[in-house]
Amino acid sequence: MAKKKKTSCYIYTRVSTAMQVDGFSLDAQRDKLKRYAEYEEMDVVGEYSDEGHSGKNIAGRPEFMKMLEDIEEGKDDVSFVLVFKLSRFGRNAADVLNSLQLMQDFGVKLICVEDGIDSSKESGKLMISILSAVAELERENILVQTMEGRKQKARDTRRGCRTKKGPQTSSSISCSRKKCYT
Repeated sequence: MAKKKKTSCYIYTRVSTAMQVDGFSLDAQRDKLKRYAEYEEMDVVGEYSDEGHSGKNIAGRPEFMKMLEDIEEGKDDVSFVLVFKLSRFGRNAADVLNSLQLMQDFGVKLICVEDGIDSSKESGKLMISILSAVAELERENILVQTMEGRKQKARDTRRGCRTKKGPQTSSSISCSRKKCYT
């Protein structure tokens, strides 16, 4: 009896910050995706990873672009792309949906392992539309929070306040003025 050919897939991982690159996040994503592929009897024929790149748009992610090119060229005859979560695929709703459409035009489906989403199912397509919009909102919220943190730090610096490294507690703040608000 002939052995059934395994379904081929790519895995794509991404982290935004250098801290995540050095930490556990990329390895954790890669490990989870490989275990999923093994469980589903898929053959991982390509791995793409954008380390320290924002999900804001695909233009700044060379490995993501390379993966899409390989799909367009039919390089490995893959049926699926596995990602840890949809937010790793992208945080821009238009880019997510356009990239997904391009993949589907070449017969490649997206599986978001942690989110439990499979684009080959109708409910998966709906969830991708909704969650890609949520991921974009999260990105915008992160940007606002980061900018507010920078503004606060600048205000503290102008007032003569400075914080020591580590968690901020009342004893970790020194100030040359009588009143220093945190």
